[in-house]
Amino acid sequence: MTISPSFAQDAADRLAVVEALYRFAAGIDFRDNNLLSSSLAENAVSDFRPAAAKAGFDYPVIEGRDVIVSALTTSLAALDTTHSVSNPRVTIDGDTARMEVLVEAQHVPRSDPSRHYLMKNRYDVELKRNGDLWVITRNTVDNVWRTGDIGVLSGI
Repeated sequence: MTISPSFAQDAADRLAVVEALYRFAAGIDFRDNNLLSSSLAENAVSDFRPAAAKAGFDYPVIEGRDVIVSALTTSLAALDTTHSVSNPRVTIDGDTARMEVLVEAQHVPRSDPSRHYLMKNRYDVELKRNGDLWVITRNTVDNVWRTGDIGVLSGI
């Protein structure tokens, strides 16, 4: 079986697109701001409003890589998190891409690991090629379901 160069490049790009979201999630979970930053374009936008509204609170649209990293680091400072990424569907058009993906996000207070808040979210992610990497330009997060103690997210 011979694999054409265009097929191999498409497969490599699709994997690299998903890898951008893996860097985003791992950067949050491991508190690695450099890894998190590497997943985002300088002018990236994160929109958690749809998911936040379903959980009953407001969360503003966050714009700019440094602002996103700072906001996520601050809002999750007291929590241990684990993000599991599944079912990515990637569409590539030249140097831009779009990905629909499911992300399960577990949040546990470090001070009380008996409590948790678990969410299954749909991410609609827009990306662009940045040299050898793909980076997120926009991420919109909507919630499918959630369970646990909502107070975990607000530090109550």
